[in-house]
Amino acid sequence: MLKIAVFASGRGSNFQSIIDKIKSGDIPAEAKLLISDRQDAGALKRAEHENIENLFIDPVHFETKADYEEELIGILENAGIELVVLAGYMRILSPIFVKHFQNKIINIHPSLLPAFKGLNAQKQAVDYGVKYSGCTVHFVDQGMDTGPIIKQAVVEVKDDDTADDLAARILKEEHKIYPEAVKLIAEERIKVKGRKVKILKEEK
Repeated sequence: MLKIAVFASGRGSNFQSIIDKIKSGDIPAEAKLLISDRQDAGALKRAEHENIENLFIDPVHFETKADYEEELIGILENAGIELVVLAGYMRILSPIFVKHFQNKIINIHPSLLPAFKGLNAQKQAVDYGVKYSGCTVHFVDQGMDTGPIIKQAVVEVKDDDTADDLAARILKEEHKIYPEAVKLIAEERIKVKGRKVKILKEEK
C-alpha cells in the first residue's frame, strides 16, 4: 500500500479530500504524515482529528534551506514515504529535494498549466480575460509549475467573476481530481516519459 506524506501550509481542504477517499477505501494508500511549515495551519488540526501523525517544522529554526530540507528528507525516509503530496504548501522545494524524490512529488495548481503559473493564478486568469481556466495536477520538477501533467479539469470563467468567485469553483474541481491522481499513482497506473504522462487502463 502506497505510503504518502502531505505538505500543507493552509486550511488543508485538498488534504481532507484525499483522506476521505483513503478512508472510504477508494485509494489504496496510507497517509502516514502531515507536515506543515506554519504552526497555525488548519491542515495540522485536520490531521490530528484523523489520527494522522502531524508535524510543524519551523524553517526559522534552521540556518539554511538546505538544512531544513535535509531534516524533511530524513523524516520522509524514516517513515518509508513513497509519494509526497503538496496541498497548498507555500514553499518552493529546492532542486536537490526534487531530485531526491524524482517523480515522487505531486502538486495541484489552480490553472490550466502551462497558463498562469505561480501565485494568484485565479486573478491572473480573470485579469487576462480568458473564457476557461481550471486546475492541474502535475509532478513537481525543478521549474515553477512546469512538471509533467497528470490530470486537468476545466472551469468556465464568467463575465462577472472575481478572483475569489473563480477560486471557489476551481477548488471544487481540485477536490475531485487530486484524489483521482493519487489513486492512479497508488494503483501504479502512471507512466512518465519525458513531458508526457500515460495513464494505464484499469485492470478488471
